[in-house]
Amino acid sequence: MRHTLLLSALLIWAATSAGQNKNAPVNYDESKVPTFEVPDVLTCADGSRVKTRKQWEHKRRPELMKMFGEQEYGLTPGQTGIKVKHELVATNNNALGGLATQKQVRFVFTGTNGQTHEALLLLYLPNNTAKRVPVIIGYNFHGNQTTTLQDDVISSPSKDLMQSAGSEKWVRGEQQRRWSYEAALRRGYAVATMCYHDICPDSPGLLAKGVLPLFPGYNEGQRTPDEWGTIGVWAWGYSRIADYLQKKEPRIDGKRMVVMGHSRLGKTALWAGVQDERFQVVISNNSGCGGAALSKRVFGENIARITASFPHWFCPAFNAYSENEAALPFDQHELLALIAPRYVYVASAEDDQWADPKGEYLSACYAGAAYQLYEASSPSEAQLQEVKLHHNVGYHIRPGGHDVTEYDWQCFLDFCDKAFSR
Repeated sequence: MRHTLLLSALLIWAATSAGQNKNAPVNYDESKVPTFEVPDVLTCADGSRVKTRKQWEHKRRPELMKMFGEQEYGLTPGQTGIKVKHELVATNNNALGGLATQKQVRFVFTGTNGQTHEALLLLYLPNNTAKRVPVIIGYNFHGNQTTTLQDDVISSPSKDLMQSAGSEKWVRGEQQRRWSYEAALRRGYAVATMCYHDICPDSPGLLAKGVLPLFPGYNEGQRTPDEWGTIGVWAWGYSRIADYLQKKEPRIDGKRMVVMGHSRLGKTALWAGVQDERFQVVISNNSGCGGAALSKRVFGENIARITASFPHWFCPAFNAYSENEAALPFDQHELLALIAPRYVYVASAEDDQWADPKGEYLSACYAGAAYQLYEASSPSEAQLQEVKLHHNVGYHIRPGGHDVTEYDWQCFLDFCDKAFSR
C-alpha cells in the first residue's frame, strides 16, 4: 500500500512539476528527428488487435479517449447543471450586400452556484436558398468585430478584458482576411463565429473571468493531474454553439455541422470533434504540436515548449512528457483516428515549420488505419508531395506561413461539399 501511494505521489509530482522549459531546443532538421515507433492505432492496451468496427467502437476507441483525456487535454466534466439562455440582440436581413441574414446572439451561462457569464455569437445565414443549410462553426481570436468591416457587428464582451480598447489587434476588420464569409455563403453554407476568449480567456491570470467558475468543484489555482485545460474548455464551448444552432435555428441542418479552427483553435477543433459526433466534418488548420502533428517527431514546437509557454492549455499530466516524447503511450494520429468514420481535414503551410507540416501530414496518413475499418479512404505516406488530397481524411499544404487564407477556405469548402455529397 505504501509503495502504491508513493508511486501515485511521484506521478503527480512529475505531472505538475515537469514541462517548465521554455528554452528547450527546437529542431528544424529532418536528419535529427529521433527514431521512434508510431503507436499502432488498432492495437489495444492488452495487446489484442482490433479487426472489426465493433471492437474499435467498444474497446479501442474508449481506451484512446481515456488516454487523451487523462494525459493530454484533461477530462471534460459530465453533467454540470450549467444552463444556457440565448438572447437575439441584433438582426440584419441584408448583410454583406444582401448576401446574408446576420444574427447576433448573446449566450448567458448560469452555474448551479448562481454565477453567470456572457458570450456573443455572430451568425451569417445565406439568403440564396430557402433550404436548411450546413454550417461552419469556428472561433475567432480577437472578437467578432475583427472578422468583418460591417459596422453593425457588436464587439465581443472579452474585448476590454483581454486588451485595451485601442489595441490594434481588436480593431474592426483586422482579421477579415481570415474569414471568407462571402465564399462560404455563395456555396450555401452558414458561418457561425465567437471569440474564444468569451468562453475562457487565454491567459493563466484571467481563467476565472470565463465559464470555469460556473462548474461545480472549480478551485482557482488548484488543478488535479487530469483536470482539463483551456483547450478542453473551448471544445466544450464549441458544443454549446452546436446546441444553439441545432435547437434554435430552423434554417440550420443539424446533421451537417462543421467545426474548424486555426493554430491553438485547430487543436481545439480536433478535440471538440472527437468528443462531439454531431460535427460531421472537423477541420484543423496549422494546428501543430498538441494538434495534428506527431509529437514523437520532436520537430518544431515540442511538448516542453508548449507546456512551458501555455501551461493552461493542457492538463497537468501532459507535462510529464516534456523532453520525454518517447514515453508517450499515444500520438496525435490516434486523435485524428478517433473521428472515424466522420470526415477530418488537416491543412499545413510550407513556411510554418514551427507546426511541423510533415508531422501533420504523416498523422493524417497513420490515422487511416481506423478509417479502413469503415472502408473509407485516407492519404498514404507516398503521396506527401501532392498539394491537395481529398479522402475521408483530407489534407493540403500551401505556400506561405501560419495563417488562414482564401485558398485554405476554398479547400475546406471543396472538402465539405464532398463530405455532404453536394
